[in-house]
Amino acid sequence: MPWWGWMIIGALLFGSEMMLVDAAFYLVFIGAAAMVTGLVGMFGITLDLWAQWVLFAVLAIVAMLLFRDRLYKKLRVVEHDYASGPEGETIRLDEDLAPGESARLSYRGTTWTVMNSGSVAIEKGKDVRIEKVSGLTLMIGQAQ
Repeated sequence: MPWWGWMIIGALLFGSEMMLVDAAFYLVFIGAAAMVTGLVGMFGITLDLWAQWVLFAVLAIVAMLLFRDRLYKKLRVVEHDYASGPEGETIRLDEDLAPGESARLSYRGTTWTVMNSGSVAIEKGKDVRIEKVSGLTLMIGQAQ
């Protein structure tokens, strides 16, 4: 295969990982291996077709085994696991809250309704524990 064929294949694989598919960085390393194979041909090193494929396969496998995991962990966006919700977390109140009363509180970038589910009034500035989430209402109680 001509060197420019390897470069085109490499660019397509690399570009599809970056723009279209999330293949966990596998296509990046396969594309990079194709580009390196193309560079070998571009610099005048002539290899038989079978040797080009062997070089490509070895480069792809070695690069993935040595670098993919570390690079993927560094570059991927870390998503917070909010599936369980904020239950058990501690927040600080901005105002006094009597038992059974509710107020508005800014938390995690949005405004929530907080309700004192305990039997004791909670003073402004006290840390409280989120005991339960009911819709968009945080049920709170005294923090231990």
